[in-house]
Amino acid sequence: MKFLISRQLLALLAIGATVGGVEMARRSSNPTGTAAAPSNARRTPARAANQGTSAVADVKLELLKAAPSELEPSTRNPFQFKPKAPPPAPRPQAVVRPPIVIAPPVPQGPPPPPPIALKYIGVLDTAQGRVAVFRDSGGDIVNGKEGDIIDGRYRLLKIGVESADLAYLDGRGRQTIRLSGQ
Repeated sequence: MKFLISRQLLALLAIGATVGGVEMARRSSNPTGTAAAPSNARRTPARAANQGTSAVADVKLELLKAAPSELEPSTRNPFQFKPKAPPPAPRPQAVVRPPIVIAPPVPQGPPPPPPIALKYIGVLDTAQGRVAVFRDSGGDIVNGKEGDIIDGRYRLLKIGVESADLAYLDGRGRQTIRLSGQ
């Protein structure tokens, strides 16, 4: 039967062996078990002189044997209720004024004309010239050449392959209508 050992287990075993080897090397270099001499012997002359003896801190045992002090009697009575402390006074609120809203300037003059309610269907090349074909909002087909009045309200200014330029009869509201394909 073969046992497969993972890389992680092998790494753990290698680390354990290394740590164990270092610990054994440290103990074998100091067989008595006493603390090793510091590497900087110049800074600790007292320790260098007292290699064999260990220094004990000065302990004042008489302070440990002092009698415990008497505690003061408690003034708290768990069976007596005291009135609640009043809540803290509210902080004065800063007066917040609403921001002043300045409306954007309103354009002066007459309102723009409504958009032209025609759809450009296409263009016909005839012996008399190019004729633009439009459809109005009611679904009726309207034809016209450049300069003609269409639907009694619009003048056909220019006919293009993909668009037509129209304007109201009074000359305001020029609009380019693109080929709709419908």
